[in-house]
Amino acid sequence: MFGLIGHSTSFSVAKKRAEQLGYMEHAKGDLDTWCSTPPQLLETFTVQSRTGKEISGAYIDSCFLPEMLPSRFKTAARKVQNAMAYAQKQGFSITALGGFTSIIFENFDLARFQKVRSTLLEWKRFTTGNTHTAWIICRQVEENAPRLGIALEKARVAVVGATGDIGTAVCHWLQQRTGVQQLLLVARHRGRLEVLQQELGDGSQILPLEQAVPEADVVVWVASLPKTVELNTSNLRRPCLMVDGGYPKNLDTRLHGPDLHVLKGGIVEFWRDIGWHMMQIAEMERPNHQMFACFAEAMLLEFEGWHTNFSWGRNNISLAAMEQIGQASVRHGFQALGLRDLVTTPVLSAS
Repeated sequence: MFGLIGHSTSFSVAKKRAEQLGYMEHAKGDLDTWCSTPPQLLETFTVQSRTGKEISGAYIDSCFLPEMLPSRFKTAARKVQNAMAYAQKQGFSITALGGFTSIIFENFDLARFQKVRSTLLEWKRFTTGNTHTAWIICRQVEENAPRLGIALEKARVAVVGATGDIGTAVCHWLQQRTGVQQLLLVARHRGRLEVLQQELGDGSQILPLEQAVPEADVVVWVASLPKTVELNTSNLRRPCLMVDGGYPKNLDTRLHGPDLHVLKGGIVEFWRDIGWHMMQIAEMERPNHQMFACFAEAMLLEFEGWHTNFSWGRNNISLAAMEQIGQASVRHGFQALGLRDLVTTPVLSAS
């Protein structure tokens, strides 16, 4: 059996969901109420692969809320640790960290704290799901850019958040497997950017956000656009593909205009309906078919019997692992979310 650890996208969504489930104390409670709430197993379900194999899973809500950051980061870290300990006690073979739980685990280096009260966490039982997420984002670029007439071998691709776990993997894949003309690297940590640029070689350039985005034919966001930052959409190239791989996904409400196409990155569609309700919490467009690619990684590991921390730590994702999980993804019936209602246009050279 596999597990998925997640959370609501906001305090208001969490309260609404609590009311639907009959948890009136939380529906009417304040943030302090949620800070003291332990993880909850909200749903169990079965998933059938395109191969016919059927597996069972469960969704655990960590009861973390984005509003807990940054002022209550100790509470946020405790939420993730408690949810992991709870999942292990349930005996799940593999459990994926979804949404902010993965980000919190990585950024706060929670791997230093393997013991949660009386439970010694077994890392092999957990995965961040970042390898599958990185592969899906790359597939979204490869499949949708040509539909807009963008030839990747002549295109400039900006990766915002390039030095993170997913961002680094995306950069290496796009350069070595797709052959993009140039990668524009954007991140806050200059030292890590310089190391990445050395790894990538001449086909990459370090630029600030406000300069990189207007010069790019494709922008891959694996870091959320800060609320205080505004981009002038009139300066963006046309056509332009924006893959919103950050969390929460909100670019489609902030960046719009003619020939500017925003795609929710790192989202997959399953080949058949799943009888669950958990993706309604994540506000998916088709909640019975769509999910985060990190969650799908746990399913893939369970389908294949690969009970190990397939994705773990920072910048450990290899192209071979991306290919391996990608092949499993296709085999079991997952597909990268693509642009809808779009007629494919002839591929044009980038000017």
